[in-house]
Amino acid sequence: MTELYNSNPRQLKLLQEVQRRSSATVEELAAFLGVTLQTVRRDVQRLSEAGVLTRFHGGVRVPNSTTENLAHQQREALNADGKTRIAQAVAAQVPHNCSLILNIGTTTEAIARALMQHRGLRIITNNLNVAATLSSNPDCEVIVAGGVVRGRDRGIIGEAAVDFIRQFRVDIALIGISGIESDGSLRDYDFREVKVAQTIMDQAREVWMAADLSKFGRPAMVEVGPLSRIDRLFTDAPPPDPFPRLLQEAHVHCTVA
Repeated sequence: MTELYNSNPRQLKLLQEVQRRSSATVEELAAFLGVTLQTVRRDVQRLSEAGVLTRFHGGVRVPNSTTENLAHQQREALNADGKTRIAQAVAAQVPHNCSLILNIGTTTEAIARALMQHRGLRIITNNLNVAATLSSNPDCEVIVAGGVVRGRDRGIIGEAAVDFIRQFRVDIALIGISGIESDGSLRDYDFREVKVAQTIMDQAREVWMAADLSKFGRPAMVEVGPLSRIDRLFTDAPPPDPFPRLLQEAHVHCTVA
């Protein structure tokens, strides 16, 4: 599935437009993208095969509700190239010899891979995939939160994880997010995961968020907090309206990788 997103930014733009509208006809998408109906139908076919869009007669809709995220494998494939660029941009700004917390998400997992050459890092995480990656770096110390392991993505959630993270105060929190809605709210799907993410932000001197273009305008049920809770945003393309204004009002520094 990865190849669907790595080399075709048009498909990502199509996906974002459907997410913004919730559903769209093939004709609307062709007009929006400035391409033929045949091109849109081909893109829709590929995106529906990947499980990120659901087809209906004459159009497509977003398959996931506000209550359930895409499967981990689908999220890994979704815009993998953009996530890699984001991860590299984040890693370029992370100094050696600092303390970090990384949370659950495929983008934070990409950041972990990009940090493999860093020295003197102390990493706290509630993501077993992040821990497995960075534990291979002999110049990093990895501390794993306790709690309930969520089998579908190997994330650690629950009150035990919250209590564990409260023991620390780190230089930077590197967090992912499921969606940033047009009112400026940061949103996710699992209340237990949100409680951990909120605690991570509380325990960091700076909060850096990594979110690819597909996250803008994407709905999710649980509010993590407002944009003003973060200090820096790393993304892979210029955010669409109204997000530039919202970021400016929230005094968030935005880096486009």
